[in-house]
Amino acid sequence: MSYTLSLEADARPEDRNLILDGLTAHNLKFAPPGDVTGLSVLVRDDENRTVGGLLGGTFWGWLYIELLWLPEDARHEGIGTRLVQMAEDEARARGCYHVYLDTQSFQAREFYEKLGYSLFGVLDDFPLGHKRYYLQKALTSP
Repeated sequence: MSYTLSLEADARPEDRNLILDGLTAHNLKFAPPGDVTGLSVLVRDDENRTVGGLLGGTFWGWLYIELLWLPEDARHEGIGTRLVQMAEDEARARGCYHVYLDTQSFQAREFYEKLGYSLFGVLDDFPLGHKRYYLQKALTSP
C-alpha cells in the first residue's frame, strides 16, 4: 500500500477521533485507562461571583494543575497557597501520589517552588525570550 501525506491547519473530527482511538488502543496495552476526573477550586467574592481559581484534573495517580489565576487584589493574601493545598488534599483523597504543572518565566515558578515543587524540565524561547518551566511534587499522606 502507498501513502500520501496531507498538511492541514485543523483535522476533521473524524480524523482526530481515528488518531485518538488508535493511540488509546495502543496505550491500553501498557497502562490503565487515563480518564481524567476534573478538579476545580474556585475563589468567589461576597456576591458569590467567581473571581479566580485553580483548574486541573486527576488521572493515573497524578494531579495536573492546568491553570491557576487570581486577580491582582487577591494576590499575596495566602489564597493561592490555599488553592494549591485544597487541590493537593483532594488529589490525595483520590489516591494521587504526585502533582505536575507548567508555568512561564513571567508567571509563578517561585510561588510553586515555595510550596515544594521542583523543576524537571525547561523549554527555552517559549515564547521567544521567555522560558516554560515544568514542575512536580510528590504528595505524602495527609
